[in-house]
Amino acid sequence: MYTTIGAVIAIAVLFLVNAIKIVREYERGVIFRLGRLVGAKGPGIFLIIPIVDKMVKVSLRTITLDVPPQEVITKDNVSTQVNAVLFFRVLDPDAAVVEVQNYLEATRQIAMTTLRSVLGGFELDQVLGEREKINQQLQQIVDEQTDPWGIKVKNMEIKDVKLPSDMQRAIARQAEAERDRRAKVINAEGELQAATKLGEAAAIIERNPSAMQLRYLQTLNDISAENASTIVFPVPIELFNWLQPKKED
Repeated sequence: MYTTIGAVIAIAVLFLVNAIKIVREYERGVIFRLGRLVGAKGPGIFLIIPIVDKMVKVSLRTITLDVPPQEVITKDNVSTQVNAVLFFRVLDPDAAVVEVQNYLEATRQIAMTTLRSVLGGFELDQVLGEREKINQQLQQIVDEQTDPWGIKVKNMEIKDVKLPSDMQRAIARQAEAERDRRAKVINAEGELQAATKLGEAAAIIERNPSAMQLRYLQTLNDISAENASTIVFPVPIELFNWLQPKKED
């Protein structure tokens, strides 16, 4: 009799151990009863029917998925390697378990395919300079593809773009030529501004001849200040008036 009671107690304890399930705040337990979907339960503690019910845990936290490097040929026929990172989370645990066999691997494959197809429609300069626009397009396409699986893609960003060595040298030469062009333009603009100011100064001196004398004395003062051993004797500028051509009556 005691043996029977002990066996019953052991079976009851074993039943309760297998019936009690606990899931964390960021998890949900998707319950299947005899193969049919019952629904997601949690968080906290709940009971299932051992042998009859089967539970699959699904995390609701944001998942960071690394997209491996992909060989991409851009619109201007440049071969490059591009990798990316994907941030997503499960919003519908039931769909994530029922609609797709492995939602993590399926999302990774969708991201890899989308990365190749989208970048193939952009030129290399756009891939390097329009990251924000490309990231938004990638996120939108992957989100639409994974929506039936109960997955929400928060962001997808390009991490790195690896270029062939010859293309790197070509880009370096292009950047150097661009810097030289800017330097020449800036130098020409400076010459233009200097010529404009000199023309304005000449016009002012022409209207007021005494300004020329003052400028002459200031120049002599600057020369004397730089070389203390130099002696400068100012000469009245009127002595040079005879060099100017005489006006005909």
